[in-house]
Amino acid sequence: MEQLVHEWAVWVVGIPARQWFLSAVVVYGASMLYSAFLWRRGFQRDNWINYSLLAIAFVLHTVAMAKRGFSVHHCPVNNLYEATAFILWTIAVGSLILGLWPRLRFLGVFTSPLLFCVGVFALMPGLDPEYGDKPQFTNGGASLHAAMIMLGYGAFGLSAVAGSMFLTQERNLKFHRARALFTLLPPIQRLEKMITVSLATGLALLTTGLALGAAYVELPEGTSFKGDPKVIWSTLVWAIYGVLLVVHWKFDQRGRRYAWSAIVA
Repeated sequence: MEQLVHEWAVWVVGIPARQWFLSAVVVYGASMLYSAFLWRRGFQRDNWINYSLLAIAFVLHTVAMAKRGFSVHHCPVNNLYEATAFILWTIAVGSLILGLWPRLRFLGVFTSPLLFCVGVFALMPGLDPEYGDKPQFTNGGASLHAAMIMLGYGAFGLSAVAGSMFLTQERNLKFHRARALFTLLPPIQRLEKMITVSLATGLALLTTGLALGAAYVELPEGTSFKGDPKVIWSTLVWAIYGVLLVVHWKFDQRGRRYAWSAIVA
């Protein structure tokens, strides 16, 4: 018996990180298919099946991230595959934590299609090249900088999910008042607050990540942050979400337009 357990443990440890992530994406896909069933039922019953599927996928996803991180000895965000997997991981963990509250348990219905589709994209050949002798991030400060930015993007993703829930609940209120009365989705006022909290959290994380990058990331000689496409992109994202929050707080932008802005941005 002990020999079988040992062989099984060796087999599990030997599974590559990408295979663990592929397994997670498959379970995310199963959750997406079950989500279509919940859409047809109108979210009128507290159902743990979809939440459990997301939890299983999250465990597989976490193992994939941990194996890759331990193999490269730093936060695994060195290429597009790793960065995408990290962002999806933050969205999944946020969805599971918020789902502990019954009114937000159906958050996974909205996140599972995103997790599956973007996960399939991350698995495309060419997005995960072999590591060279000198990985891009090799010290704690630079890894923390990358992690903060990825967490910020994950929070922005959750704001888009909350915006989708807002639009769904608003439509129920407009066309199916009985369904809106018995649905387990949160009230639209609370969903609007979720959008704002997610946006503010993402902006704070992104700001922290950019500041850490300026302090710890070492650029090759003769180059600067001004011409770095990643810095330009992150700064543009920071400006867009910053303007969105200012418009919401100062000019009282709310409702459907605010939800659509969070999704489109």
